[in-house]
Amino acid sequence: MIDSRKASFGRTVEVLAAAGLLALSGTALATNQSQQRQAGRDVNQAAKQDARSTKVDCRAANQQSNAACRHDKRDTKQEGRQDKRDIKY
Repeated sequence: MIDSRKASFGRTVEVLAAAGLLALSGTALATNQSQQRQAGRDVNQAAKQDARSTKVDCRAANQQSNAACRHDKRDTKQEGRQDKRDIKY
């Protein structure tokens, strides 16, 4: 009877240890994904600011039409989105 208790206790410890390892590996994965998302957000925000600056500079220099300046802004934002995708995936 004592041996069966020891065996049962041993199995319980093994199951708890396995569950703990699974939980830790999930936590590490979630942390990594969180860091990637944050880096992506930072890149995206920087791209938005660059796009705004690009459009303001374009209009101030009066080099192009407003439509061309908008196109430059769109291109800048699209480049930022691609950089974000490169980080996340």
